[in-house]
Amino acid sequence: MQAFTAARGPETEDELWLCQHPPTFTQGLAGKPEHLLRDIGIPVVKIDRGGQITYHGPGQLVAYLLLDLRRRNYGIRTLVQRIEQAMIDLLGEYGITGARRAGAPGVYVNDAKIAALGLRIKNGCCYHGLSFNVAMDLSPFSAINPCGYADLTVTQLSDLCAENSVDRVGNKLAAQLGKKL
Repeated sequence: MQAFTAARGPETEDELWLCQHPPTFTQGLAGKPEHLLRDIGIPVVKIDRGGQITYHGPGQLVAYLLLDLRRRNYGIRTLVQRIEQAMIDLLGEYGITGARRAGAPGVYVNDAKIAALGLRIKNGCCYHGLSFNVAMDLSPFSAINPCGYADLTVTQLSDLCAENSVDRVGNKLAAQLGKKL
């Protein structure tokens, strides 16, 4: 992502990368070590996105958004709102009501976080992105204060409906992001 963003020119097309990661905690630039509550043997990787600590693992959809915001003519607040709305609309496809929470980027269902955002803007271009819990082991979240919030409950799509395919959810999310971005 960093190399792609550094090498971008005015004509470089935007990209969306979808993937899953092995069990990993990532800690953003402002991440405070005290948000890792206990060592459970999962590596902590310090990265250059915004935000605190979160967990990534199999069954979670990670979307990296490599976007030229200057060309799109909008700023970070608009970008965050569009990404959140894409995820809210994705949940709506499953009959689930998702919501934003003031001062806490991401998407929530019944006060439980289902999707997190962590972005980096450099030279007018965005990288990093979002994680969306589909069908994963949520227990590692108990070893951290997710996104820096003590006692934050997390949830996943497979606990709210019958969907458990990261690939299907990825296709639907890509379509929603395409509409919003």
